[in-house]
Amino acid sequence: MSPAPSVPGTLPNHQLDSATLHLPRILCLHGGGVNASIFQAQARVLIRALPGFRLVFAEGPYPSHPGPGIIPVYEFWGPFRRWLRWKPEHPPIDDDEASRAILDSLEMCKRRDPGTGPWVGLLGFSQGAKVAASVLYRQQINMERGNREDSDSYRFAVLMAGRGPLVFLSTDPDAKCPPGLVLAGQVSTANDPLPTRAPDVRLRLPTIHVHGLTDPGLYWHRDFLKRCHDPSTVTLVEWEGTHRIPLKQETVRRIAGEIYRVAREEGVNV
Repeated sequence: MSPAPSVPGTLPNHQLDSATLHLPRILCLHGGGVNASIFQAQARVLIRALPGFRLVFAEGPYPSHPGPGIIPVYEFWGPFRRWLRWKPEHPPIDDDEASRAILDSLEMCKRRDPGTGPWVGLLGFSQGAKVAASVLYRQQINMERGNREDSDSYRFAVLMAGRGPLVFLSTDPDAKCPPGLVLAGQVSTANDPLPTRAPDVRLRLPTIHVHGLTDPGLYWHRDFLKRCHDPSTVTLVEWEGTHRIPLKQETVRRIAGEIYRVAREEGVNV
């Protein structure tokens, strides 16, 4: 793949396609040590399999070294970004400040996108899946509290190779972190045991989980699904692959089919 460095402040090519402006939109969150342009390239087959949606790729708020598997293919596609701290050497940051940076990055992406369709879903890979699930959980809590002003209206999330714990995303300094979630400024790694979760702390909005059966993190992906999500609203797609975005047509068709099914069940016009 030829070098195509991302330029801060520009839109990935897919987002410039005027034919998709009216379509329902899915906000896409890249993994740690990646960026929006790389994630768009990684998801190119999935984009083609979802012609009824406009996929919009957000940029993480913090600079990062390249993530696993990014070099050498995307060596010249920097700068690389992250959403969260996962290494001790990542600079400490205030929890409220970290929450605000993540939420502001997403809102900035949404404001800059020229599309006109409703925001109906989230799609994240790896660290981006953790953040996508956390954003959806934040929406769920706001809805339960009747806080419609500060609530998004996502109908579902696609979580590819996602692992826990959920992250507490709040800009209210007086808000208390529910048991089982971690604060946004904390370091949480793949191998950390999930914190003890209260029985009612589950994501109940619909989620589609995509797990590679040869992914080294498969145990953690399954554990995240089991411990943090309501089984009645979960869809699972497993495929013969490792820690990457699927590219084979057959696998991608299965994932796209489930996205369309869940979206239609949730009232999305696709």
